[in-house]
Amino acid sequence: MTLIQEKVQQAIHILQQQEIDLWLTFVRETSGVRDPALDLLVGPADLTWPSALMLTRQGGKLAIIGNLEKESLERLGVYDPVLGYDTAVRDLLRETITRLDPQTIAVNTSRNNVHADGLTHAMYEMLREHLAGTPYADRLVSAEPIINALRGRKTPAELARIREAVRLTDEIFQQTFGYLQIGMTELEVADFMQAQVRARGLELAWPAENCPAVNSGPNSPVGHSGPTDIRLERGHLLHFDFGIKYEDYCSDIQRVVYLLREGETEAPVEVQRGFLTIRTAVEKARAAMRAGVTGNAIDIIAREIVTSAGYPSYPYALGHQLGRVAHDGGALLGPLWEKYGDSPNLKLEVGQVFTIEPGLAVPAYGYLGLEEDVVITENGAEYLGGHQSEIVLIER
Repeated sequence: MTLIQEKVQQAIHILQQQEIDLWLTFVRETSGVRDPALDLLVGPADLTWPSALMLTRQGGKLAIIGNLEKESLERLGVYDPVLGYDTAVRDLLRETITRLDPQTIAVNTSRNNVHADGLTHAMYEMLREHLAGTPYADRLVSAEPIINALRGRKTPAELARIREAVRLTDEIFQQTFGYLQIGMTELEVADFMQAQVRARGLELAWPAENCPAVNSGPNSPVGHSGPTDIRLERGHLLHFDFGIKYEDYCSDIQRVVYLLREGETEAPVEVQRGFLTIRTAVEKARAAMRAGVTGNAIDIIAREIVTSAGYPSYPYALGHQLGRVAHDGGALLGPLWEKYGDSPNLKLEVGQVFTIEPGLAVPAYGYLGLEEDVVITENGAEYLGGHQSEIVLIER
């Protein structure tokens, strides 16, 4: 069974669990505006004319598509029947939905999850126009819960790819630590890491401008701004945020290095204290993660560890889901801030993969952030690979 076939079968099971009769993905010219759900429904293929992919609670897998692309979709071995048309989708769509007679039709709109919000406003209007005069125009509901579950609940094949992405990322980190030299620029370090990605035939998990992020010392801008000409100096914290994509699945990991001053054999007390605080926040959060707990409850645990140690609260969520993109899924390990919508209130589920990434600044030394990738199992959250338990020390 291919990964697409596996995910489509999983989607049908989710429809049954959620008691949704029909999930309808309605798209056109996907080379221009691509619904993220297509990655799990048809893979990388683009659909040109207005097209409808339909999965039913009873196990039906139907597609309505332009005749020029009908044969290629049939070759996927997923949809049967594949109904083709030449001039207009409207009549075939109405006839098919009328025959299925769904009481609920889930479409890809979402206020909380960008990966569940692939139906454009114009396509939504067109869909309602096509269904005008039928009862089905008023039976449209959000497919957000379906897509949250489908993207979040990783199959064994998906987990295997993420584990390998994590392993390869750690391998590149280790090579990078051996490459570092005092006096290099952040950009030179980033170039080395990107060359390691290319040498392995891999892709970066997000755009090259800030993958990796490399932050040396207290004056380096932390976040999504990318590496700079700042040079590595003794007494600097060196922070990394880096991920790769392996067979369409991502890693997202942060690591921290201390560049020893002459005569030092360990990091200063202030740096050690900051590292211990963040390491404790990561581990306490991971230990509390289990199916049924909200993401907000986990965020509170880690955030209070940081703030009770006297550090400012970090201005971002503790962690996000990870999958086909670095920021994936619906549930979020986050605070109840407006920008995160309802995502922090969603409950964790078995099979979801999350990052855990608290951070803090150590005055005069730089930024200290760790990010670990974990999977929710029946027994709680497990690391998907190695995790940083001590500061990496560089003396050369």
